[in-house]
Amino acid sequence: MRVEHERRHFGRRGGSGSSLAESDLAATSFAHVKVPPLTWRACGEAFPNAECAAAWVPLDYDRPLGAKTAIALARIPASDPKQKIGSVFINPGGPGASGVSFALSDFGPYLASLLQGRFDVVGFDPRGVGASAPLRCFDTREELNAFFGAVPAFPYQHDQTRPFFEQLRSLAGRCLGRHAAITEHMSTADVARDLDLLRQAVGDARLTYLGFSYGTQLGNTYANLFPKNVRALAIDGVLDPQQWVTATTIVSDRVGTAKVVAEFMRLCDAAGEDCALSGAKGAAARYEALANAVLRAPIDLGDFLYAYDSLIADTTSAMYTPELWGGPDGWAALFAALADFALGNERAGEQAFALRTGIYERLRVSRPPQEEYDNGTDAYYGVHCSDAEYPKSFAAWKTIGAFAESGSRFGSLWWWQDAGCAEWPTAPDRYLGPWNARTSAPVLIVGNYFDPATPYSGAQASSRLLPNSRLLSYAGWGHCAFGRNECATEYTVSYLLDGRLPPKGTVCPENPNPFLPQPGLRTLRVHATVPLVGLPPTVPGRR
Repeated sequence: MRVEHERRHFGRRGGSGSSLAESDLAATSFAHVKVPPLTWRACGEAFPNAECAAAWVPLDYDRPLGAKTAIALARIPASDPKQKIGSVFINPGGPGASGVSFALSDFGPYLASLLQGRFDVVGFDPRGVGASAPLRCFDTREELNAFFGAVPAFPYQHDQTRPFFEQLRSLAGRCLGRHAAITEHMSTADVARDLDLLRQAVGDARLTYLGFSYGTQLGNTYANLFPKNVRALAIDGVLDPQQWVTATTIVSDRVGTAKVVAEFMRLCDAAGEDCALSGAKGAAARYEALANAVLRAPIDLGDFLYAYDSLIADTTSAMYTPELWGGPDGWAALFAALADFALGNERAGEQAFALRTGIYERLRVSRPPQEEYDNGTDAYYGVHCSDAEYPKSFAAWKTIGAFAESGSRFGSLWWWQDAGCAEWPTAPDRYLGPWNARTSAPVLIVGNYFDPATPYSGAQASSRLLPNSRLLSYAGWGHCAFGRNECATEYTVSYLLDGRLPPKGTVCPENPNPFLPQPGLRTLRVHATVPLVGLPPTVPGRR
């Protein structure tokens, strides 16, 4: 890995993120960074068609001969080795989601089939995630749940803001002392450097990559650190890279989810009797009545009190997957039952509880398999807080919290979840830009008009920044387009196979109204209930 391959712009720990001096850059040597050998072995009886390996990479790229850390990998080997093009690396997002589990889930064989068996599909756990020296801030899953269960999903009453802030701010003290070595080196930039070593380890001259949600930040970072090493790089559900590293994603998050909710309500009313939430005054009015009711007082669903933060978290999760909006067991039916119960129909409470339980069970079984202690939440903070410097004072958090709340009902959820970064130092080797490298091959940028987690503005920003990129738009709903919309999926597959880009200005038309019965609808998904990508996180606020 030669130093000229990297456009390095680092931030100092807790500092302003200014560039290293040229003399410091010249003194930083990468000549001794060796490509790690990979020994592929069977992943186990549960995964007969997959192979696993581990790559030892420098813990600190400024000390390439020093300590190493292990990166876990899994691959679905190309089924047509004679026509093999190379390896396609995948990242499911988070940050904190396991690429190994993603490859070993239905998505690995699914993508391999779409690519005609001409690629090894390779997932890896970024450093600090999953099986790659995982950051764990608690001893058990129960302790983690208790920590976050001590506060609401976000503070929505005046007396909740200070306790919420203090609770999440204390997370840094819990995490940093337990795994000090890895927490100093979990930035997206370090993962991008790992990715370039992994590219070389599998024998590819240039990188082929498909990243979703936060995986788009990794893709953007790689493209700008290693612009000469890109063969095909597709990013879907795109974060604005500048907002991510400057801790300003709230500018788009405060309104992004609300735009999708408005579409949910519009489509519900258009479906009429086929949408359970629609009514004489419209779906939006019925939802607002529910929201105002639980804001005044929680409703008792038996096993737990359903409060305002629960409704906002559920609604945000619902917007990820339009495939679950309609039908007798979908999100609209749940919101309708909750509205009936909140407004006095006691029999609707049992129905609401059963619907909610069923939806989350469908989501659970559709996610890639995880260990008993899935460290995705811990790793989210380990990565995001390493990349972005957040304010430290409660006064600043409260001020920006008011700005977030003024955007929509959903802004506060996105803002306050990142309070875990208030005391977390940024990584010394984080990358802050620039984001305008001319890559050796064009980058394909895919954005949905109505994406609740990565608003369309992120795709537009990346498209403007990368000079030879191509923007592919999907005029529909949900988080990410791959596997959700046939047009966007086919264009992405063609690009990964042979570099063919969609025509400039291509907009894939929206899918049919998800509230209407669609018995003949052709989909590209393995499961009929939810998409393979773009599932809501298990903890609100992650991507």
